[in-house]
Amino acid sequence: MDYFSSDFKLGILGGGQLGKMMLYETRKFDIHTKVMDASKDAPSRLACNEFVIGDLLDFEAVYDFGKKVDVLTIEIENVNIAALEKLEHEGIKVYPPTKALKIIQNKAKQKLFYIDNDIPTAPFSRFAYASEMKDSVEHESLEFPFVWKSAQFGYDGQGVKIIRNMEDLEGLPPGECITEEMIPFKNELAVIVARNVKGDVITYPVVEMEFHPEANQVEYVICPARIDGKVAEKAREIALKVSHKIQHVGLLAVEMFQTKEDEILVNEVAPRPHNSGHYSIEASYTNQFEQHIRSILDLPLGNTDSKVAGIMVNLVGAEGHTGDVVYQNIEEILKLDGVTPHIYGKRQTRPFRKMGHVTIVNEDLKEARKIAQQVKETIKVIARNAH
Repeated sequence: MDYFSSDFKLGILGGGQLGKMMLYETRKFDIHTKVMDASKDAPSRLACNEFVIGDLLDFEAVYDFGKKVDVLTIEIENVNIAALEKLEHEGIKVYPPTKALKIIQNKAKQKLFYIDNDIPTAPFSRFAYASEMKDSVEHESLEFPFVWKSAQFGYDGQGVKIIRNMEDLEGLPPGECITEEMIPFKNELAVIVARNVKGDVITYPVVEMEFHPEANQVEYVICPARIDGKVAEKAREIALKVSHKIQHVGLLAVEMFQTKEDEILVNEVAPRPHNSGHYSIEASYTNQFEQHIRSILDLPLGNTDSKVAGIMVNLVGAEGHTGDVVYQNIEEILKLDGVTPHIYGKRQTRPFRKMGHVTIVNEDLKEARKIAQQVKETIKVIARNAH
C-alpha cells in the first residue's frame, strides 16, 4: 500500500502527548492521520489532519471512527476492545492486535500470561474485590508490606499503592485487583521491542529508570542503563520472549526489576510508545515514535542504536499548584549543553500531572546525569496564580 502523500488514512485512538509525538513522524512522512480523543483540548488536536471528539471506551464512537481509517493504532490501552474486535473482523487492520491488547489491558490477565508462558515475574495474588484483601491479611495468607494494583485503568502511578498496614487499605477502588510481593530490587529497567506485521523484531538498548518515591512516577530515564553487560543481555532476551509470546505489532515497552541477585522479573508491559523511550527522539538513530509507525505499516525497522548517551527528565506539575501552567526558569535550562525541552501542550497543570519532558544528550553519561539533576532542580511547572 502507498502510505505517503496518498489517500491512506492512519487512525490513532488517544490524543495525548504520545499521539502528538507520533504525529511529528507522520507529518515527516506525509501520512494522513485521524485522531480521536475525549478532550477538545487534547495535545494531538493541532498536529493531525482530522480530529474527532469521542469517548475511547464507547463502543459506537470507536467503531464509527475505526470504519473510516485503513490502519488503526492506539496511544493508550484504555479503549473499547469489543469495538476493535468487530473492526478487525470486518477487515480493518488494528495494531496492536486485540488479542494482545486483551491480555495487556488487565493486569491480572497480564500476570497470569507471564506464569503460563514461563516468564519470570513477582509472586502475586488476584482478587475479584478489594475487600477480599482484608480477609487474606486476617487469615495471614497476605503479609504487609505488599503492592496493590488495580486490574484495569491504572497509568502514570495511578492505580498502584504500597500497602503497609490496614489503614492503607481504606479508600481503595472496590473492583478487581492484584497484590504483589515487594521485591527488594537494585534497579528498575525497561526494554522497548519493535515488531512489524511480518514479524521482524528489534530491541532498543536497556534503560534504567529512577522513580519519584511518592508519586510512583519515573523521574529519570537513563540510556544506556548503568548495569553489567550480562544483566543487560538477560533483560533483552526476556523482553524478546514476552514480545514473541504476546505477538504484538508495533512497540512493546517491557518494564522489569533487576533483583539483588541479578535476576530479571517482568513488572508490566505497554503496547505503544512509552515514557522510557522518550530519550530516543534526540539520542537514537530511529526514535520510538518513527519505529512504531514503521512497525504498524509493515515497513523495514530502523536502527535502534543510540548516537549518544541520553537521559530523560519528566516535567510534572509541582505540588500545591493547580491552574494555568507556567514553565518557570525554562530559559535557564535552555542555556545548558545538549538540553531539549518537550512541552506537551496541556494548558492546565495539577500536582504530578505529566506536562512535558526534557532530554539531555552528552558523550559522557555521568556528565549527562549531572546536567539532568541541574535541569530537575531548575525548571518548575507551576500555576500562574498560585501563591
